[in-house]
Amino acid sequence: MLFGLLLFSYLDLPTFLVASVIIDIEPLIVLSLNLSYPLHGYLHTFLGGTIVAFLLALVMSTIRGTLTPLMSFFKLEQTTSFKAILLASLFGIYLHVLLDSPLYPDIKPFYPLESNPLQGHSMFIGFEIYAFCVVCFIAGGIVYAARLLRKS
Repeated sequence: MLFGLLLFSYLDLPTFLVASVIIDIEPLIVLSLNLSYPLHGYLHTFLGGTIVAFLLALVMSTIRGTLTPLMSFFKLEQTTSFKAILLASLFGIYLHVLLDSPLYPDIKPFYPLESNPLQGHSMFIGFEIYAFCVVCFIAGGIVYAARLLRKS
């Protein structure tokens, strides 16, 4: 939320929010169906994520108008373009891959390369990344509250 609000003029916020979580449909399906497949497979790579980002951008550009009332309700009216939607889609997915890569040994972010140079070696890496996410969430709430106060 923080990055979406800070880059509000450049990124489509609903697309960014969806993009930042959509690739986690992969581990959800793997766990739900008990598949013999890596928990974080091809969607958690930059290559697979790029494909998802383009598909998401196409879908969001088609349905984006239906989200206008919701955006108005939250006082986050935004004019958008396909470029802003595509940038939001790519940035949200790439940020997700970057944040997950140090955490999980099954992620191969630069597939087809089989290594993960982003794999964290600190025993605190999980805490650090989750703390970063919590701080960003709180800061996002503060930025949103400031936007609301400025508008009133």
